[in-house]
Amino acid sequence: MRALTIVPGQADSLAVTDVADPVAGPDELLVDGVAVGICGTDHEIARGEHGAPPPGQERLVLGHESLGRVRKAPDDSGFSPGDLVVGVVRRPDPVPCGACAHGEWDMCRNGLFTEHGIKEVDGFAAERWTVAADRAVRLDPALADVGVLLEPTTVVTKAWEQVDRIGARSWFDPQRVLVTGAGPIGLLAALVGARRGLDVHVLDRATDGPKPGLVRDLGATYHHDDPTAVADRVEPDVIVECTGAPAVVMDTVTSTRPYGITVLTGISSAGHQVPVDAGAANRSVVLENDVVVGSVNANLRHYRAAAEALAGADRDWLARLVTRRLPLDRAVEALTPQDDDVKVVVDLV
Repeated sequence: MRALTIVPGQADSLAVTDVADPVAGPDELLVDGVAVGICGTDHEIARGEHGAPPPGQERLVLGHESLGRVRKAPDDSGFSPGDLVVGVVRRPDPVPCGACAHGEWDMCRNGLFTEHGIKEVDGFAAERWTVAADRAVRLDPALADVGVLLEPTTVVTKAWEQVDRIGARSWFDPQRVLVTGAGPIGLLAALVGARRGLDVHVLDRATDGPKPGLVRDLGATYHHDDPTAVADRVEPDVIVECTGAPAVVMDTVTSTRPYGITVLTGISSAGHQVPVDAGAANRSVVLENDVVVGSVNANLRHYRAAAEALAGADRDWLARLVTRRLPLDRAVEALTPQDDDVKVVVDLV
């Protein structure tokens, strides 16, 4: 069968290659791939920055934002042929650490986890793939065209869970949220915020293209000027930071209202230096009882919450997030950014 593969650590090794057909274990689903989304992590692996192949293999099947249909399922798995499913990216470590032992493998403490399409397990950018039945989530059949958005939605359902759990330390009744970045994660964070009935504001540098319209059609407000000025106007109770841009991060982490919560979901590249008044930042965080929390990856609970969020969202709006689709034989092109890209998807059938 065909798959999008790479030699991790070797730039320019990305290619659509023939690989062996997967064989499902006794507790695994055999799945026909439908689509796979492309994200920043895939770009980093393609540049040779990180990634690890399965033991004994040279190449890694890329892709962690999955969508497929069950071809074969164990009798007692709860799944049936034809079910629309997404595979959970992370697999708990074999030791396991305390977090993994309690089903919170997104919080793994010893780093021995593996991840489909990223670390030591083949990904989902293939015509067929396997996944443990207890690491798969069934989707509403109506999401067949947009279900590939589930994995990025798990990032924001976890982020909002962090807001809820931290907010519960005291009375907390957030009204306004500022989302920095209008990529897929930012737009999906805004979607969840709007569904919660919050006054949602989204900051991005784009002045045209699809992003401003996508934000407005959520009933949210779009901004594209200075981050500090926007935060001063909005006075957010919650900030969901989705850019990973060091300057934006530092401009916004102390910009919430008193005892506000900032969730960092974007990942910064190393080596970027931004002047910081650490004393002023510390003073603001301490005196206002603010919280800044990092959030990445997701566990099964977040996948299920994301499936519910997508099932309740406007399908046409979700479809507009997918701004470019390519067939598998042109999958390498999906890793070349184009103007106005929001979410790029590779169709596997």
